[in-house]
Amino acid sequence: MMTRSRIVKGLALLLVLLVCLLSTAPARLLGLLLPADQVIMQGFKGTIWRGSAGRCLVQAGSGYLHLGAVSWELQPLSLLLFAPRITLDSRWGTQTLATELVVRGAGAFDLRDLAANIPADLLRQYFPVTLSGLLSLQLEQLQLRGGLPEQGSGRLVWQQGAWLSPTGPVPLGSYALDFSQAPGAELVAQVMTLAGPVTAEGGLRLLDRRYAIDISVQAEGSLDTRLQQALSLVARPLGDGYRIKLEGELQ
Repeated sequence: MMTRSRIVKGLALLLVLLVCLLSTAPARLLGLLLPADQVIMQGFKGTIWRGSAGRCLVQAGSGYLHLGAVSWELQPLSLLLFAPRITLDSRWGTQTLATELVVRGAGAFDLRDLAANIPADLLRQYFPVTLSGLLSLQLEQLQLRGGLPEQGSGRLVWQQGAWLSPTGPVPLGSYALDFSQAPGAELVAQVMTLAGPVTAEGGLRLLDRRYAIDISVQAEGSLDTRLQQALSLVARPLGDGYRIKLEGELQ
């Protein structure tokens, strides 16, 4: 009986020590749990359960999106399910992001209750055009698999948008894009104008890597000559405006 009692006490002590070690595990261990080819984090502070990093980059398409300084809270039980669930907050200048992130595997993420503000000029690393203004994204949920959306819904707003042409800025306006995607279906988005001298109406669709865009662009008076020249490269005339109709496959 004495031997069995000692064994039980020893196991209990080991369990307490293990819990203590896990509760104080350094934040840098989080870097071992996240896919190295998808997320880069440096400058760790705190613990793996609640900590911060001075620098974080996330793969987005052909490049990386700089999130700046990040802080997080990791739910311990999610590790037992092999799907780490993290409450994430980041800030880099005027760029902010807050969301709940679930890592399902390499290139597989679930985002919930996301709120983000991103300067529009960051898009230049993905598109051959320079824009200004603020992009605000609100997501109820979004599932990403292999870098592509699989299910979700939300709204993207472009506030005080402008095109920075080689000869100076061209004011455009403020616009909203509401999108939704059911499981196994295509993503459908609707574009609408909130305010501004240039109106844009239409939509886009995305299924796997195939996309289709159909948007008309007009102005109350006449479009800026510089904008007309730029639109003529990707659109065809439609009354006093232009119609952008494109189909293709994402690279």
